[in-house]
Amino acid sequence: MKLCIVGSSGHYQYVLSPVKCNRNLDLEIAGIAPGSEGENMEDLYQEVINLGYKPLIYEDYRNMFDEINPDIAVINCYFGDLAKVSKEALSRNINVFTEKPVATTLEDLESLKKAYQRSKKTFVAMLGIRYKPWFLTAHHYVEEGSIGKVRLLNAQKSYKLGRRGENYKSREVYGGTIPWVGSHGVDWIRWFSREEFVSVYASHSSKDNQDHGDLEMTALCHFVLTNEVFASLTIDYFRPANAPTHDDDQLRVVGSEGIIEVIKNKVFLIDSKIAGVREVPLEPEGSIFLDFLKEVEGRGKCLVTAEDSFRITEVCLKARQSADEAKVIYL
Repeated sequence: MKLCIVGSSGHYQYVLSPVKCNRNLDLEIAGIAPGSEGENMEDLYQEVINLGYKPLIYEDYRNMFDEINPDIAVINCYFGDLAKVSKEALSRNINVFTEKPVATTLEDLESLKKAYQRSKKTFVAMLGIRYKPWFLTAHHYVEEGSIGKVRLLNAQKSYKLGRRGENYKSREVYGGTIPWVGSHGVDWIRWFSREEFVSVYASHSSKDNQDHGDLEMTALCHFVLTNEVFASLTIDYFRPANAPTHDDDQLRVVGSEGIIEVIKNKVFLIDSKIAGVREVPLEPEGSIFLDFLKEVEGRGKCLVTAEDSFRITEVCLKARQSADEAKVIYL
């Protein structure tokens, strides 16, 4: 299968890492092009060369799509351009593996959905944190009923800020911290609860963002879901520079018969079977890109679906609207 990469501003390592570890994949990285004005493609190009591929370099991704006619487009340009590039790929019947949020406006999201429905191709957003061992493990315990019915969820996304590029400083280009960082937390809430979002009240602030323009440094979302399930999500860029990891992902799921928590890449369970809190062994890590390939090849279904990708984006954009307008938004 032929693959083209558009842009270098997202998590293209979701693709390159499994490719590096699975040299027997029937996959050719055939072309590379920027998806947004000003993107530097040199580091990505060198990484692909180091893997043994010889991709053609294009200035215009549309020309690349037309000339190479790839089976797969990996899209990770500036976030404000993701929907536009995805629509170009889908219009050519190319399967899409895209950075999230898949769109940064509700209008672009709706037109992207229509392009997907016309194409009938595989479309998956890079919600790859689901595949981390601690989240796969916690989800397995919830699915098997270890904590009973899910009643409450608390999610946390905390990142180091570092020095971000110019594309993070403009709302139009960046899309906002709730859609970019918060999409993972929104995904966990929906994935673990199996409920749908009813309403959201959110707040966000760009104070103390170290001259990063519009970039919001903090956000807090309160969600009401079906069956009177409630969830909260906190997001921040204030993780100290000397912290041992770039991110600090946490999730607490409260059930009718127990509680499970993901903390510091470990899983802790309290239930009625054994007294006290116990750490449970982790499942092996998965790969969202290899899962995506299975679906493209007709060998299975990806854990993240197109419907997931669109719904998570919609909820994030409406949470951003809630924070902008300081009011409850119904979903």
